[in-house]
Amino acid sequence: MQTNLKWTFKNELLTKLIVVVVTGILAAVSLNIFLIPANVFSAGLNGIAQLVSGAFDMYLGMTVNTGILIFVLNIPIFLISWLKLGKEATVYSFLTVVSMSVFTMIIPQYSITDNVLLNTVAGGVVVGLGAGLCLVFGFTTGGLDIIALVVAKTTGKTVGSLLFLQNLLIILVSGLMYDWETALYTIISIFCLTQIVDKMHTGSQKMTAFIISSKSDEIKAAIHSAIPRGMTLLPGRGGFTNKENTVIMMVVSKYELYDLEKLVYEIDENAFVNIVPTQSVMGQFLNEDQQREHRKALQTK
Repeated sequence: MQTNLKWTFKNELLTKLIVVVVTGILAAVSLNIFLIPANVFSAGLNGIAQLVSGAFDMYLGMTVNTGILIFVLNIPIFLISWLKLGKEATVYSFLTVVSMSVFTMIIPQYSITDNVLLNTVAGGVVVGLGAGLCLVFGFTTGGLDIIALVVAKTTGKTVGSLLFLQNLLIILVSGLMYDWETALYTIISIFCLTQIVDKMHTGSQKMTAFIISSKSDEIKAAIHSAIPRGMTLLPGRGGFTNKENTVIMMVVSKYELYDLEKLVYEIDENAFVNIVPTQSVMGQFLNEDQQREHRKALQTK
């Protein structure tokens, strides 16, 4: 596992581009192989693209590819993301949407099974795998995820509640356009997606990291400049080597875990890092806006 982490961190650009491609393939398979043939809708902007495509077909007799709609509907959202969330996350999210659009147009629609429930569950799981992969590497699949994140920052509402309201609208419209059985299957699909994403990555989860390294001073300085989180330094001694060292203990959100591991292994490939789940945190734990202000304060010093 440690060797895989080192390879991932040293080839970060290549790894993220692979994730972009894999996510595009997974989204296309979910839509064209499972959800669209079963008339079941995905969560987020993919689901909205399905509804718009269905509306063109039902009311105007026009066939509009879902992949094209995914790309077009994301354009104004990415402009908001660029202004509110930053360049790097927006660029990777944009590439992911391009990948999803292209593969949705390339992979033909084909039904593996006529069982609607199997299509519903499989479609939700497959697209959830892609969305979870993106979040693990610090970007999104675009669409309503970005809208929810931006609105949450300005209103104080939770991202989860906003995503629920957005997906509820998709469920209601699918029920009105087709039938309420379709809407019920859509609920199952969205539930499967969210469960997979939560298992792979949840930004609200807290993790406690214990870092043991012979280069603890360098790691401490790097963490201080890159991740605005407090640290506790504990005295330690190797059980076999009997050498004294410093153990760095800190709590981070799961969203920051990838950056922390990358930073540590860039400095010391032989560092020992123990990550344990944290049930709750009492005291000051900076949110994203507070972190941003903290970074600005450090840059002005």
